[in-house]
Amino acid sequence: MAAGDRFVEATRPAALVPLRPRDAETEAPLHDPRLSDVDEWGRSEHMRAVARQIYGPLYRQWFRVEWQGLEKVPTSGGALLVANHAAAIPSDAPVIMHGIEEELGRPVYGLADHIFKTFPVVGTLWARLGGVAAHPENAFRLLREQRQLVLVFPEGTKGPGKLYQDRYRLRRFGRGGFVEMAMRAGVPIVPIAVVGAEESMPTLAKVPALARALGVPYVPITANHLVFGPVVGTLAYFPSKFKLRVLDPVTFQVPPEQERYSKSRVMDEAESIRVKLQDNLYDMLRDRRSVWFG
Repeated sequence: MAAGDRFVEATRPAALVPLRPRDAETEAPLHDPRLSDVDEWGRSEHMRAVARQIYGPLYRQWFRVEWQGLEKVPTSGGALLVANHAAAIPSDAPVIMHGIEEELGRPVYGLADHIFKTFPVVGTLWARLGGVAAHPENAFRLLREQRQLVLVFPEGTKGPGKLYQDRYRLRRFGRGGFVEMAMRAGVPIVPIAVVGAEESMPTLAKVPALARALGVPYVPITANHLVFGPVVGTLAYFPSKFKLRVLDPVTFQVPPEQERYSKSRVMDEAESIRVKLQDNLYDMLRDRRSVWFG
């Protein structure tokens, strides 16, 4: 081999070497410490396992979560989970994601405003735990191509941003983008009514000027701040009793992967789902004996 050939061979990019070499006799993949469990969305199954261990006691002993109709969540295939949204720092998303992963063994990807991705540390941690930027193409790939469960809150920041006096009064579901998302992906929508999140961290007032200065949707003053102080109160939830009711899946008899769908149909379907969730929330509240004991 000439010197030039040896130099080329010695400097060949490492990427050309297979990352998972196989033993010639057993054909078994050899361990490669460079491989990571982080998927294309940033989710880490190792981090999710750690989170379940840490969050488990909060889920079982603090919030004492109860489900109704959990069997209505599909055990295979894609589905869009839609729920009401509440608490100054929302407590409903981790409850739903943890409960379905523990009970059904299925991962749940949570769509969130892109602002989460811009926060140092928080953005990375959210991605490792299953958070994905709320973009139609992201949702389509997860639902249609990868057949995953995806969680979305149509109220957006208006849900957790409302004051305690407006608790359990659902805000508008935007322009029905979540319905069009489900139609395009050809998957059902599974509504989930959540009671308990509103009282876990109720907002008493907001500071609009500070929110504008920080570039965030809202800066809340919560009852938790008054009880636990400004630092601990930002992280500590009240032990409200959580009850979640899974409603019947909503399907759409339209062909998937169309460029556009009837806007009036989309808006009507979105409003119908909002009304069903609102009615079920009122029904659950009528049956609730106590905020703390259910």
